[in-house]
Amino acid sequence: MTNGGTLTVTTPSDREVQVTRMFNAPRRQVFKALTMPDLLMRWMHGPNGWTLAVCEVDLRVGGVFRYVWRKTNGREMGLRGVFREIEPPVRIVHTELFDEDWTGGETVVTTILTEHEATTTLEVTVLYASKAARDGALQTNFATGMEVGYNMLAEMLASLGDAQ
Repeated sequence: MTNGGTLTVTTPSDREVQVTRMFNAPRRQVFKALTMPDLLMRWMHGPNGWTLAVCEVDLRVGGVFRYVWRKTNGREMGLRGVFREIEPPVRIVHTELFDEDWTGGETVVTTILTEHEATTTLEVTVLYASKAARDGALQTNFATGMEVGYNMLAEMLASLGDAQ
């Protein structure tokens, strides 16, 4: 199983960023990797020196999730959100808000998974509170961080084979 591809970042509207990435894994595996805490703990670590220390997921409409990443120096970064729509293994819509709000308020994240011949395309659209918030996010290492994370996801999916 190979990595699957590189990240593509576009801006479909003044308030949105869309990220697309292919994975050489069936959609059901990618969906599980995005929603099951034991799998999230295996890949969603962030840049080098960070680990996912807290991973709580109540996967139901109205359910909440909470992630806390911890750097080797003890610094923490937290994120929480609420699931608005869940259509396994095709679509998830949820809100997100970082503890240190660097995104200009809550965002709405829509994730769509499509599959063709055991290859899954992940399309994530992030809707920001304003154009300024979107532009601010784009000026950070947002895309680099997502690329690092999705590379770890691809490696984790490859390690699963057809087991999941």
